Amino acid sequence: MTFSWIDNDRDLKALLDGLMAETRVALDTEFHREKTYFPRLALVQLAWSDGLAIVDPLSCDARMLSQIFGPHHLIVLHAAQQDLDVLSHAIGVIPQHIFDTQVAAGFLGYSTPSLASLVNAELKIALPKGDRLTDWLRRPLTEGQKSYAASDVEHLLELHDLLTAKLDELGRTQWALDACEELRNRKVGAGDPADAWQKQKDVRALKPRTRGVLASLAEWRERRAMASDIPPRQVLPDLALQGIAQREPASISELAQSRGVDERHTRGAVGTEILAAVRLGQGKPLEIPVSDSDDVDRHLRPAITLISAWLSEVARVQKIDNALLATRNDILAFIRQDQAARLLTGWRRDLVGSDLKSLLSGELGLSFDGHGGLKMMRGSVSPEAPE
Repeated sequence: MTFSWIDNDRDLKALLDGLMAETRVALDTEFHREKTYFPRLALVQLAWSDGLAIVDPLSCDARMLSQIFGPHHLIVLHAAQQDLDVLSHAIGVIPQHIFDTQVAAGFLGYSTPSLASLVNAELKIALPKGDRLTDWLRRPLTEGQKSYAASDVEHLLELHDLLTAKLDELGRTQWALDACEELRNRKVGAGDPADAWQKQKDVRALKPRTRGVLASLAEWRERRAMASDIPPRQVLPDLALQGIAQREPASISELAQSRGVDERHTRGAVGTEILAAVRLGQGKPLEIPVSDSDDVDRHLRPAITLISAWLSEVARVQKIDNALLATRNDILAFIRQDQAARLLTGWRRDLVGSDLKSLLSGELGLSFDGHGGLKMMRGSVSPEAPE
């Protein structure tokens, strides 16, 4: 395998100018986020019709890559969600047109396959095994490390051709493209700091006042971590976060006695800010938000399980990854008759929309087919109420 190592802006510009004649570019990234809040881009691997390159974003301006992110280029990736997150932060934009081979494989009987397993199954090629602990930010990288990184894009365009041909045979190409667009349109980047408390364990068991303090502390921690670009746990560990919320200290001395707190958390501005967050939270008791299922008519709640079972059966029979077909939230949105429900739009509507409406209305029922599967039947039998 031959590839170019791009580590200066001049060579990167020349590469990108050449890629303007291409319609497809395979892309992968290597990144780390263990020591930072935001992912730090370490490598960008690119492959096109007759070449392959690795871009070193530590030595050149990775933002230049936005040149190939326009509507005239299809960017082929595998398991694209994290790559899109990294690209959004490092470059400021994400590709306008993507094809995720993992998503596409989900319409061909695969369930979230790894790149190695998919390449092996479809192309009969064994990708090299790399060291999962490689520090991609270290320079210089060995030739072996570079080759391993390059192998992640070496076969993506061939895989795209093969998967697309199979999707065409089944009439599912547009389904896959629509699913890739859904993925591209998902929110990328950091979440709302005000929601950080929801990541904590056992928050439902807390009293509203304690939960309010925890939420205030978690938001403060998240914002400080973002500003300093360090993991939230380095600002204040979870144990201390929960210990402070339970104790509600009013002074530095009380703060110092809270579980999980050490000198780093009591001195200077940090201690003052923690106490301010406690006071703020005390004035904002927090009730647990109503779950999506709570606003579903209680008479229709059994339908959640029923519809879930039917969708699993459809996914099995149609050889579609169940995770692509519907989530629990999708089912709830359908039962609530949300006009924007994904089960009522696009390929999902074409595949299951009509049957689901009939199932929910009672026109159709479910029964076992005698072979371990489910089948729909016209009409249903309702249990008689006791006299």
